[in-house]
Amino acid sequence: MMRVELPRPLAPGLGIRFDVAWHFPIPPYGGGRMGHVGSRFYELGQWYPRMAVYDDVHGWNTLPFLGAGEFYLEFGDFDVSLTVPAGFLVTATGALANPSAVRSAQERARLARAFTAPGQTAQVITRQEAIANATRRVPGTKTWRFTASAVRDFAWAAASGLRWDASTWDGILVQTFYHPDATPWEEANSMVRATLRHFSGALGQYPWPQISAVEGLVEGMEYPMVIYSPSLQKREDQYWVLMHELGHQWFPMQVGSDERRYPWMDEGFNTFADYDAAEAFFKGTAYADTVRRELLAAYDATAVPGSEQPMITKPDEVRQLYWTAYQKPALMLSILREAVLGREEFDRAFRDYVRRWKGKHPQPADFYRTMSNLTGRDLDWFWRNWIYTTARLDQAVDSVRAGADSAFLYLSNRGQMVLPVTVELRYADNTTETRSLPVEMWDLGSRFTYRLATAKRLSSVMIDPRRIYPDVARDNNSWKR
Repeated sequence: MMRVELPRPLAPGLGIRFDVAWHFPIPPYGGGRMGHVGSRFYELGQWYPRMAVYDDVHGWNTLPFLGAGEFYLEFGDFDVSLTVPAGFLVTATGALANPSAVRSAQERARLARAFTAPGQTAQVITRQEAIANATRRVPGTKTWRFTASAVRDFAWAAASGLRWDASTWDGILVQTFYHPDATPWEEANSMVRATLRHFSGALGQYPWPQISAVEGLVEGMEYPMVIYSPSLQKREDQYWVLMHELGHQWFPMQVGSDERRYPWMDEGFNTFADYDAAEAFFKGTAYADTVRRELLAAYDATAVPGSEQPMITKPDEVRQLYWTAYQKPALMLSILREAVLGREEFDRAFRDYVRRWKGKHPQPADFYRTMSNLTGRDLDWFWRNWIYTTARLDQAVDSVRAGADSAFLYLSNRGQMVLPVTVELRYADNTTETRSLPVEMWDLGSRFTYRLATAKRLSSVMIDPRRIYPDVARDNNSWKR
């Protein structure tokens, strides 16, 4: 950390220029976010001096990086020139400004096919060419120049001996770079392209001209327009890493939340979006039916009374990062979407949240207010339960009493968390219906009597028939005559 004292205060709307010389030794493996293999393969991130964020909440944000609490970065424009050995291939944040100076005529011609045949993957550098390039020595250097606007970081990868596939979707260039023996990556370009289309529909249009995925030693990391992922043999695993890192192009690359203090606002929101993307990509397969179950299984295994921490816990103190920052916020948003707001209302509001806060730095309260403003709902009770406590849900059917022209359902909320109640009613004539009761039913206490106007004879009552709630005691969720 370096502090610079200015000779005079900098007034709003004015600027100052810093010329900085620095040296950066590239680590072999930099905390899972960068590294190199010998002198022929490099993945770079966090490699240059950058300004701390100054916001209206904390002033200068000078908290150091932690593995559990990542980065809080300001948006800006980049014009970067990278001089590398002449035989290297380079990809980076931004658009390449001098393609004719660094790419061969053959590469440019093959790349053009990606634009003339959208949705089709073009091999810009084939497997055999990549193998030959890995050992071919080319004298001299080349300077690659990249420009990018309104991004919060700049990353780049450089190597010889990589395969290079390219395609386009909606005019956006999709590039994948991988080693000749990384055969699972032969599908990576279509995976990224399909997921780019899905996220653009669900979260708002991808705003930049290209996205590049690089296969290598980094286990999974995101930068503006660049994602790093290893090669994984299992198709589902390969998709999840690529898809998750791509989702970060919205959170936090567009919605610039404070990852250092609130990792759940980027990792959690992104993980929530991942589950929809995975269901869409694997639709029609047995695997697609298992995707959602993972979150409830994680709840059962991890949300243990006495050891679970609230989502708002500082990253410095978090013991179960994957649950607190990834899975629980994803489950929270799933419940908000499926059981509180409904899919249509939630999806509209969540897209508008991305749109309103693109290029800005929302705090948790900004997210709460935005969602309430866009839905017209007071959701304070919901955020309090999920983010600030470790409240557990236990809804129950205590008993059912039949009358002449009605039935009385005696329901209770035995946990600390409150949520709306959905009941499935099955009658003696084998017909069924579903009733939804609002969360306000618990305003007067933990017990509620629901009068059902019907002359039909009930045979069973079940709470949460879709089993979407993290109910800790499902044995009391139903009643049978």
